[in-house]
Amino acid sequence: MGLKSIIMGKNRKHSRALYEKVRSKPLPAHVAIIMDGNGRWANLRNLPRTAGHHRGVETLRGIIRTSSELGIRYLTLYAFSTENWKRPKSEVRYLMSLIVEFLQKEIEELNENGVKIHMLGQLEELPADAGKEIRKAMETTRRNKGLQVNIAINYGSRMEITLAARSIAEDVSHGRLSAKDIDEEKFSHYLETDGIPDPDLLIRTGGEYRLSNFLLFQSAYTELIFTRKDLYWPDFTRDQYLKALIEYQKRVRKFGGIKRN
Repeated sequence: MGLKSIIMGKNRKHSRALYEKVRSKPLPAHVAIIMDGNGRWANLRNLPRTAGHHRGVETLRGIIRTSSELGIRYLTLYAFSTENWKRPKSEVRYLMSLIVEFLQKEIEELNENGVKIHMLGQLEELPADAGKEIRKAMETTRRNKGLQVNIAINYGSRMEITLAARSIAEDVSHGRLSAKDIDEEKFSHYLETDGIPDPDLLIRTGGEYRLSNFLLFQSAYTELIFTRKDLYWPDFTRDQYLKALIEYQKRVRKFGGIKRN
């Protein structure tokens, strides 16, 4: 047996051991990911930024597959923010084409595996082909009961909260809702994540330490994991994901209370 085969065999055993370790303890019901660093990954390799985005899609396939295998119920992915429209038009067009390509190529396998596609964000502002493909994916998978993948596209949490407040104000002004009945739970029903539990774990790759307008209301008590500076999304492997889940399992979640024996 050659050295390469030995190393690959050891890597597979290590990966399997990580997988079994994760399975041995309670898993988060909802994982959110800020998929950051595609452009920097490409720049380090003297490649166009589009190459980083393309490689990032390969990473995405593996993370969805692993989440489904583990039985995680919700996976929310920050794919394109309301601020990302500021990027060069050529890059925005490529990102939108990648979304279309990903859904066209993967929807059959996702559907067969019981994955449900859901979208967060302002769908009507997307290019027609992207909007059409997303609606088709949502319709195709709407009855599925497995992992729900929430793709946040043209999404910004401040806008989400603003629109929720506007809807509440309209309901109060029309007598459909009493102001005294508004509490955190009632407010959450007006958010795009209505019916989806708050994230238990939020992972951000690329070494940045901020939420970047992502799930601000929902992440009040979410466990946060930021990867090291040089670990960009294209290099976020299955093993890196499993290690993040293990780190989450070590956390003691008190929700403002105290740990009880």
